[in-house]
Amino acid sequence: MLSADELERYARHIVLREVGGPGQAALQKARVLVIGAGGLGAPALMYLAAAGVGTLGVVDDDTVSLSNLQRQIIHFTPDVGRPKVDSAADKIRALNPHVTFTAHAKRMTAANVQELIGGYDIIADGSDNFATRYLVSDACYLAKKPLISAALGVFDASLTTIRAHETNADGQLNPTYRCLFPDPPPPGTVPTCEEAGILGALAGMVGSMTALEVLREIVGFGEGLVGRLVMIDARAMRFETLRYQRDPSNPLNGDHPTIRDLSGHR
Repeated sequence: MLSADELERYARHIVLREVGGPGQAALQKARVLVIGAGGLGAPALMYLAAAGVGTLGVVDDDTVSLSNLQRQIIHFTPDVGRPKVDSAADKIRALNPHVTFTAHAKRMTAANVQELIGGYDIIADGSDNFATRYLVSDACYLAKKPLISAALGVFDASLTTIRAHETNADGQLNPTYRCLFPDPPPPGTVPTCEEAGILGALAGMVGSMTALEVLREIVGFGEGLVGRLVMIDARAMRFETLRYQRDPSNPLNGDHPTIRDLSGHR
């Protein structure tokens, strides 16, 4: 049940036909894990908390540095040197005291990923490296968890939703992350954020879109991004959507799957 304070707080949601009281109640009951409290995770966490997602968790083992503040809007100058999860916790509690926030101050690994995602309904991956993206996508498939996956380049970004453990309206299995990106690029071929730079406002935009996609998945309105990849070109302010399908040769839910556990990950 929503309290009188929550009814006022979420009034602009509740008057939306697509959300309403039932949708806001679904948000209140939802448990969302955000991976990374950085460029993508920071705005995603803020908007999910503001929207009234009842339980939010974040996984991050990093501390706030001065160079983070150009884009990681959940952290402020006095937070430099603090664990990112502690900085994020303070802002979320100040923004919305109705949200239960859990800080996981650790690096996600094959040894702990299933335990970390196990207590949540939906996972939002805002990590900044391919190893974590593949680990999380494989783990979400094995645990039957929906995954919203976002990625940033220098002036480009992408966003999709993975429900590879489910079938579509035609009874066909949905595609996996590995259907879209079969293999990670060779080490050293993609420059890091520190090497290539990143446009701060682009991180904010895509992090907000990640939160929007999480909200749509919880409430159930509109056409989700399962089997669709949104691609953003910030130079031209151009948005394109690519449709993709299950690859029968993919190693997760393909015709002859070879990945049955996370032993191939570190």
